[in-house]
Amino acid sequence: MSWPIKPLGELVENCNAKRVPLKQSERDGRTGKYRYYGASGIIDFVDDFLFDGDYLLIGEDGNNLLSRTTPIAFHASGQFWVNNHAHVLKCNGKVDLGFLAYYINSINLEPYITGSAQPKLNKKNLDAIKIPLPPLEEQKRIAAILDKADVIRQKRKQAIELADEFLRSVFLDMFGSDLVRPSDRVSFGDVSILDAKMVDPREEKYLDLLHIGPDRIQKRSGKLLPALTAREEMLISKKFLFDAEYVLYSKIRPYLRKAAIPDFSALCSADMYPVKPVKDKVTREFIWMLLLSDLFDNYVGSLPDRANIPKLNKKELAAFEFSLPNFEKIKKFSDVVKKANYKKSKMEESFRLAVCSFNALSQKAFSGQL
Repeated sequence: MSWPIKPLGELVENCNAKRVPLKQSERDGRTGKYRYYGASGIIDFVDDFLFDGDYLLIGEDGNNLLSRTTPIAFHASGQFWVNNHAHVLKCNGKVDLGFLAYYINSINLEPYITGSAQPKLNKKNLDAIKIPLPPLEEQKRIAAILDKADVIRQKRKQAIELADEFLRSVFLDMFGSDLVRPSDRVSFGDVSILDAKMVDPREEKYLDLLHIGPDRIQKRSGKLLPALTAREEMLISKKFLFDAEYVLYSKIRPYLRKAAIPDFSALCSADMYPVKPVKDKVTREFIWMLLLSDLFDNYVGSLPDRANIPKLNKKELAAFEFSLPNFEKIKKFSDVVKKANYKKSKMEESFRLAVCSFNALSQKAFSGQL
């Protein structure tokens, strides 16, 4: 089926001029009701709004433009704020917003992206993206079909998020009161070891190991994102070598709560601490959830900020104090985490299959085969 092709710039009104970025310090401690959007969706809630209505937001910069770990085009409605990392578009009546969002998320945008170290989709290239334009009613029909398919995809995703919330709840139920007892106080340095060695990633034996940087850990959940090898990244500076005995913790911007428990050997950035638990005192799973906890976050929040990029040094990490729970109780929690993470891996596989099915349906939709 042949549909007319139009450049995106002819189908939308660009509203970027109204965007205003907010510094982290302007958002910290607030409990606003208005969504604050960035390149990959909602990143915070603020006390005021800039936009009111139905808009399409498209990520303007960041690695997600190429990796596409999350959609780069998303519908924003109602009252909200947008920073300067997402294009803000209003449809002019020639194209359905849902149809347009699904189409943008289905295509390869690499020809329109500039920069490799800092990928960017500028306004000129955005406007040039070619959009197939069936009749408006057909656009709405396609969007409705994809909406139904997307429900399945989103339910799989929500199940994964609930699994993360389950572990946080179990940790709080098991240790919430134990960790703040006045007795049995220990410091983090008493129960952990930072002994990972630094290696040269250019050596042959390390070249094909994955490299995990802070950007490869999802904030708050601890999920490890796809990563490249030392060879693929052409690394030259020394990196930490870790294995499945360690917890990875990002010392950069600690308020993001980035900690992970890898089940493999790899390299990690010097912006990370590979943390090993002291045997018979704590476990990896306990350390992992402790670093993601509100208790640790509150401790980090009480420390003085660095100039521009907050960073937690070894002394500050080691000085964190809490009450040490009974080791048998800690081991029980670890068993819960292992079982939950196994189930979560199955959910993630189910989610990947749902994504593949959705993508196949999208290809049929935009080639006129639905």
